[in-house]
Amino acid sequence: MTSLALSVLLALASAVCYAAGAILQEHVAATTPRLASAPLRRGSWWTAVTLNGTGAVLHVIALAYGPLSVVQPLGALTIVFALPMAALFVRRRVGTAGWRGALLATVGLAGLLSLTGSSRAQSLAERDGFWLIVITVSVIAVLIGAARLMRSPGIRSVLLAAAAGTAFGVSSVVTKNVAVEWTWDAWEDALPGLVTIGLLASGGVLLSQASYRGAGLASPLATATVVNPVVATAVGLAALGEHFRHGAPGTLLALVAALVASTGLVMLTVHNAEAEAEAKAAAKDAEDAEDAEAIATEQPDAPGRDGRDAAGGAGGVGGPEVPEGPGGPGPHEVPVGPDVPAEPGPSLRLPQPIPRQPTGDEEPAPQLSDPRVPDCGEAVLQHHA
Repeated sequence: MTSLALSVLLALASAVCYAAGAILQEHVAATTPRLASAPLRRGSWWTAVTLNGTGAVLHVIALAYGPLSVVQPLGALTIVFALPMAALFVRRRVGTAGWRGALLATVGLAGLLSLTGSSRAQSLAERDGFWLIVITVSVIAVLIGAARLMRSPGIRSVLLAAAAGTAFGVSSVVTKNVAVEWTWDAWEDALPGLVTIGLLASGGVLLSQASYRGAGLASPLATATVVNPVVATAVGLAALGEHFRHGAPGTLLALVAALVASTGLVMLTVHNAEAEAEAKAAAKDAEDAEDAEAIATEQPDAPGRDGRDAAGGAGGVGGPEVPEGPGGPGPHEVPVGPDVPAEPGPSLRLPQPIPRQPTGDEEPAPQLSDPRVPDCGEAVLQHHA
């Protein structure tokens, strides 16, 4: 087996591991309570961590054996593999746009792979590595500065995502450089490269997180997914002696294949982002409905429920009010027994208000001959032992 074929197999296995780990992580996040330590108690979460770690190791080994122009674009197959795996294992519905994007990405990457020529694995010279870092930092700084000047959230997020993709792509270049030059007898010589990888990867994570602010997920994720392999492939062709077959026509065909693959990856990314947004909206609606039902169950006498108002009367607003009792507002209390007062019962709603009976110290109303005798058609409730 040639080194190119071995690197392709390792890159494909790495993409499968990354896709399986992502599906497991999403499943754990959807079925675990919202606690920081809750996923740690799930065996599936640890399985996802193991799969991601295995994918990273396989990707590094693939970079050591194969050219960047092959290994790095094949890493984008993670999105392609995740589509049928999610449909098979978690029963996620895949639309026509998703399958079309997967087909375009696969065809484009296959064409790019068929046009890649075999080359001996080589590393960057010390001077080339220094200038690569200087140019990378300068490009990232320019993109960040341009993003700060933009008022449109969409353009700002795309610029920050391009900076993140650049950082990730160059970190893969440095990773390949370290993997090619690695020797256990002189491992300390790789420390500067390892530090550079850590700084670029951390910066890429921070930039990608900032790119999602105010612009959603689809545009920045698609930008970073495409920029990452493009930058790595460009550095491999320019500084590592990699090339495509058939000279200039082969290079032109490779560019067309890369454009087809990029279109498919963008379609896949947008499809996944929209599906995730729809799933979150549906989950939020279901949660709001459950909360409303729980509140209605805990408060059965809430205003407006079963046609009654807060006072317990019928007819809602505009009905006659219950008169005040002698001891203050509220309905009269009917005692039970000679000594023990009973709890106040439900308020009564009468067709006409009951006049308040005056005490002995009050003057009788002028329209009544006897203050204690109501007008015709009215009634008086008396306390009875």
